Amino acid sequence: MDQVMWLRNSAAEERWLVGVSGGADSVALLHLLVEKGFRDLVVCHLDHGLRGEDSTGDAEFVSKLAGEFGLLCEIGTADVKGRMAEKGESLETAARNVRHDFFGKCAEKYGSEKILLAHHADDQAETVLWNLLRGSHGFKGMREEQQLATESGVELRLIRPLLGTRREKIIEWLKEKGHKWREDTSNKEPIAVRNRLRNEAFPLLNEISNRDAAAAFIRGAENSADHVALEDWALKQANVLDPQGRLHLPVLRKLPVALQRIAVRKFLLFHGISSLDADLIERSLELLDIENSAVINLPGGGRLRRRAGRLWVEI
Repeated sequence: MDQVMWLRNSAAEERWLVGVSGGADSVALLHLLVEKGFRDLVVCHLDHGLRGEDSTGDAEFVSKLAGEFGLLCEIGTADVKGRMAEKGESLETAARNVRHDFFGKCAEKYGSEKILLAHHADDQAETVLWNLLRGSHGFKGMREEQQLATESGVELRLIRPLLGTRREKIIEWLKEKGHKWREDTSNKEPIAVRNRLRNEAFPLLNEISNRDAAAAFIRGAENSADHVALEDWALKQANVLDPQGRLHLPVLRKLPVALQRIAVRKFLLFHGISSLDADLIERSLELLDIENSAVINLPGGGRLRRRAGRLWVEI
């Protein structure tokens, strides 16, 4: 696990929040941080209210582990099923949103917006496959560092030091060190998309291809990061935004169609429009033609409008 570059290149004396579920990945991350000299850590654990006594056991395990290291520990609770019913969200979306809200509260309480998460390379492969199935642009995965605004407006900096490490390596390291962790038996149940990808889709892809399918998706995510850097450079050279941050149509029309799609997609993402698909991008590009309607509806209730040679988002 010495190959985790982030741990060697970061300031161990600073305060960091670290999300610890009690599972193998987050427990390994916590042990690694302590081993590398990180001492001002705040262990953050959220009980999602989904697994009864097992959830209580996870919270007790994490609290005890933090105590053994002499670390601050924040234990929270959430009603994920209640949010699902109220918001009409999927299990995974509701769980993610309550986690981010919890991390935001921890950030305000402890004066640090930096939260370390234990997503690893196999999580990345699942993310890429699911995003492709939903119509994403390229091999879209998680980033090692990401800025995120919670629903309450708290700005978080999410950092994933283990994103390049396979889960089997993490398990091997834990066993070699003699560290204990908690197993989440619900991970075996076909009740969430990630569970089915992990337990059904990837084993089938391995069988069909006679190779480690996850490795291909992980490489795809790494290559995609290079493509994104090139896209950002190309758009910066094109100077597609006006001083007010709106898309400048005379410039946009001169770009190749592929770059037009990229410019519109990044523009919408910047304005918080995350539910993007190919159909929405193509409808957005139709605004470049003045013979077409000057406005289209966006997910979440906003609109993309054309006026005076500009495109902008109305919320």
